[in-house]
Amino acid sequence: MTLKIKRIAGERHARICLSGQLRYENIGQVKSELERGGPRAALDLGEVDLVDIDGVRFLNACESAGVAILHCSPYIREWMLQERSRPKDHPELA
Repeated sequence: MTLKIKRIAGERHARICLSGQLRYENIGQVKSELERGGPRAALDLGEVDLVDIDGVRFLNACESAGVAILHCSPYIREWMLQERSRPKDHPELA
């Protein structure tokens, strides 16, 4: 399965709705949609059923940059939290 991206423009912000699998090869497309959505764009993960580690890291980077992550499944949210708490200085410990 692939990733489907749908942008819904609102009065104040855009919502980028993702459906399917968020994998490394899709991150560039999602970044482009976020840029087109403007500074208050939000990612809606309500229909995302699978992510890879690069997807998790991308979602964490988005949140750090102020992008709202909406309707995130508990397993993805938990993985994001675990990834944030991992030591960055020693990759061999990861």
